[in-house]
Amino acid sequence: MDELTISGSVENIIYTNSENGYTVLNLLLDDEKEDVFVCCVGYLPDIVMGESLTVVGRRVRHPSYGDQLEVISYKKSLPVTEKAIERYLSSGIVKGIGKRMAKKIVDKFGRDTLMIIDTEPHKLADIKGISMTKAQEIGAVFREQGELTRAVMFLQEYGVSVNFAAKIFKKYKDTTIAVVQKNPYTLADEIWGIGFKTADNIAKKMGIEPDSAYRIQAGIKYMLNYAASSGHTYLPESELTYRVAELLETAADNVKQNLMSMHVASEIWIENSEERRIYLNFYYYAESYIAKRLTEMAAMHTSDDKFVDMEIRNIELCDNIKFAEGQLKAIRAAMTEGVFVITGGPGTGKTTIINAIIRILEQQQTVIELAAPTGKASKRMSEATGHEARTIHRLLGTQALDENSLHQRFTHNEEDPIDADCIIIDEVSMVDVPLMYYLLKAVAAGTRLILVGDADQLPSVGAGNVLHDIISSGQIACASLNEIFRQASQSAIVTNAHKINRGEYPDFDDTSKDFFFMKRSNSEQLLNTLAGLVSERLPKYLDCEPYDIKVLAPMRKTPIGVQNLNVMLQSILNPPAPGKAEKEFRGTIFREGDRVMQIKNDYDIEWYAVDSTGRTVDDGTGVFNGDEGVISIIDNANKAVEVIYDDCRHVAYDFTNLDELELSYAVTIHKSQGSEYKAVVMPLLGGPEVLMTRNLLYTGVTRAKQLAVLIGSRESICRMVDNNLQVQRYTGLALRLNEFAALRNGKQEQ
Repeated sequence: MDELTISGSVENIIYTNSENGYTVLNLLLDDEKEDVFVCCVGYLPDIVMGESLTVVGRRVRHPSYGDQLEVISYKKSLPVTEKAIERYLSSGIVKGIGKRMAKKIVDKFGRDTLMIIDTEPHKLADIKGISMTKAQEIGAVFREQGELTRAVMFLQEYGVSVNFAAKIFKKYKDTTIAVVQKNPYTLADEIWGIGFKTADNIAKKMGIEPDSAYRIQAGIKYMLNYAASSGHTYLPESELTYRVAELLETAADNVKQNLMSMHVASEIWIENSEERRIYLNFYYYAESYIAKRLTEMAAMHTSDDKFVDMEIRNIELCDNIKFAEGQLKAIRAAMTEGVFVITGGPGTGKTTIINAIIRILEQQQTVIELAAPTGKASKRMSEATGHEARTIHRLLGTQALDENSLHQRFTHNEEDPIDADCIIIDEVSMVDVPLMYYLLKAVAAGTRLILVGDADQLPSVGAGNVLHDIISSGQIACASLNEIFRQASQSAIVTNAHKINRGEYPDFDDTSKDFFFMKRSNSEQLLNTLAGLVSERLPKYLDCEPYDIKVLAPMRKTPIGVQNLNVMLQSILNPPAPGKAEKEFRGTIFREGDRVMQIKNDYDIEWYAVDSTGRTVDDGTGVFNGDEGVISIIDNANKAVEVIYDDCRHVAYDFTNLDELELSYAVTIHKSQGSEYKAVVMPLLGGPEVLMTRNLLYTGVTRAKQLAVLIGSRESICRMVDNNLQVQRYTGLALRLNEFAALRNGKQEQ
């Protein structure tokens, strides 16, 4: 079919998909004696009413809507007629100008309106209702909008979606085109959500050679970052070389040559051990710093043992309790060691020890700070101790500077450390290398650090295996609690969790009130049972809301995985309703009232908290991976979503940032770390051996506070208990701790 070229102005936009730019619009043709409109359909991102378009397309006939022009390509320019200019400004493209103001401006300046706004915006102040400040703001917004349009058009040529184009422009502004033309692989390094493969496709379209140093070095960084997302802080050279060569379809020698070039240029770190280890610079320096600081802090020994023993006796008398021998040793050590680790499973008395330590420190008028990695964990710590606990990020004081979590700055650091004599961190198994690095940079010399966690839980989602490495090094004093105390032993959640951890099968026929197994042999039966439990049976049994119940699944993409479970549970617990706004984003429907989770650290996003009267009582920046809340408002007109998080923070998201959220009626067990839920339901029916492990099952069960329900087959659960597979993480913290300890001991001997 012949191609047709037409020009005109956008009369009205019938439909647009903000995610991919697919648009249906009516174009008013130029140079016609009468008004002639053509319906154009296709991918036309960032189009507004009144803009002038030159469109190349093919005529098609839609069975319902008649003749249309299917757009192949297009160019756009600013409108030239007064009528088109007025429509353009009325569209909301320039913030601060509505329909009435647009008419006033065009009435005064006519066809010169857009030139005036661009080059002489101060003249707008001649119009009643526009101050000089407002006039300058309108000019700045108009110029930025023009730059955005040019950047979006440029990036669209290389297959970049309108959403990502907006993100790229947000970072680089008017340098966007220059940055991408120089090295498109920069996008993979600096724009969250744009991976190496997207950047590689852009580079190929630009004609960059397959064996270009830009491409190979970007592939190396991509693979190291990918490894970090899987928990590794480095990769052995042989493994990295193989992975990159396979990814890029290039020779291994090309990869090795670029490894050396990058090391010389200080873009990566190569450690010459028995098998060379390749690090992103940050992880090498971070592991080294963590080891050095912990070694220095561990050398500090303080406090009076007699005073500690006297305070322990006072607590026992006041509370009518008797500490076990292991607890006594842990309390004494925590009060004398510069760094101390307390680890143990549920019911082993970790909270009792922490409370005793706090009471003793208070008698010494010690300034104490309590913190945990997530909002839920810190809230639980506050409830257990009666003292305020914060997230580690809030303890450090987040400064919004960079989306990349490896390049953050915090209020507290070496120059301005945290004002505390003792810092107690809970749920340390969740703490990754970057967070521990920033925490230790903010710990003042002489401050005691107490780390509390369960070493048998899953390691952190981020890179590293901090708690495990600290314990396994043997260089930091540690108390490992194993005894289950009487009150905890009455809970089948606790006793079955410890059975699982020892490699024993849980009691499938338990007659307790807090642990149940429900046998189901296929996915359909399981899903039907799960739906009934979450929506009706468990809320009645526990006298709670469905949102108090969390479904924890090992996997994401199976019929009983998180993605399918969220769609099912959303349809049951929060179905569509008149007046309930919703927004579709990349195949996910977000609806007012939905339970959602933040899935990346966003250090820049603003939040505020209100009291019962609606008065703002706190504000700040930063929402972090694993934070959960409920969508309160979806404002389609202003393209914004408000989420109220569990700690009462209100956060507004632009539609372009919805990739930071996902539904969380069901979450993976990995994502549940550090959280505690009134009830946990776990669908367990087969799965890959690498996922279906003992510590995954143990972690899931220990997330339940009042009730744990396992649905599926005994065989699947037994296989998980039998599968004590510990997926290897390439980390160097234990080695560094031993190196620094040996170095310190050597100096002392001299």
